[in-house]
Amino acid sequence: MRYLPLPLALTARLSPVVVLAAAGWALSSGPFAAPQAAEHKPAEEKTETRSASASAPSTSTAPKAYTAAPAPCESVAKKTIESLVPGAKTAGKEIPSTDSKLRRTCSWNALKGYDYRWLDVSYEVMESDDAAQKSYEAHLDKKSGGGAVPGLGDSAYSVVNLTTEDKQETREGVVIARASNALVMITYNGSDFESKKAPSTDTINKGAIKAAKEAVAALESDKG
Repeated sequence: MRYLPLPLALTARLSPVVVLAAAGWALSSGPFAAPQAAEHKPAEEKTETRSASASAPSTSTAPKAYTAAPAPCESVAKKTIESLVPGAKTAGKEIPSTDSKLRRTCSWNALKGYDYRWLDVSYEVMESDDAAQKSYEAHLDKKSGGGAVPGLGDSAYSVVNLTTEDKQETREGVVIARASNALVMITYNGSDFESKKAPSTDTINKGAIKAAKEAVAALESDKG
């Protein structure tokens, strides 16, 4: 089997010094930071998502639903990891955090044959529902395209982007969900180094949403 060189963006992701560890959420890192071509996944419009959230009553004085982030490497089923990231160790690798009680991230990545996949699951627990909602909306303001994901947490949003470097395509999906005073973020991307094409938008979007549903369920089951 012949091996093809990884594009610079993916080589950086495979480095032990992961940008996520320093940035917490890493929403501004990797190919998603400066997409060369944005793809819209139709659903409900972002403005509708925010207007619906704005109409909800404030819960800033209510007790916090979550006081600590769950173990992110245990948040997604092994069979899901095997499906989304073929060849990866299902145990995953937790990224060091400045405050592991409130912010935790787990990563899985693998190159099987010519197919490369990367999955991140991140949790951030905030001081109140209002703080989490404001952070959620701030993340949405940085995005272009995408749409709401109904039935996921209190509110959720997904977007898929395509980047090309040295004629190699990478497609990345991001799902951000808010559940009470916690945020859950999924990053899922892939490339084919033989064809130089990326997986389809549908494949990446559905994979990211599947992981997000399991991660939110893990958060809710760990409540209290």
